[in-house]
Amino acid sequence: MGVVSVELRNGLREKLAELAHSQWSGWMRYLFDKGTFNDDGTWTMPDWAVVRWKQQMETPYSELSESEQDSDRSEADKFLAVIGS
Repeated sequence: MGVVSVELRNGLREKLAELAHSQWSGWMRYLFDKGTFNDDGTWTMPDWAVVRWKQQMETPYSELSESEQDSDRSEADKFLAVIGS
């Protein structure tokens, strides 16, 4: 692998950071949409989501279902697209 200029590295870093933020904010929108905002300003996650997401969180990638791996691959493809641009 060759030496990458500081400008190129910083530009790529910013693009990747922008993508990371986009992925995070998209997840947060999805997450908040699945729960309930309470009158006191707190938010409650439904029990089905706790069970599902804890299980996914604790499962190594290699043991995820094919559809769950495909979802992660789709997210990885977004990083590859930025790196390849």
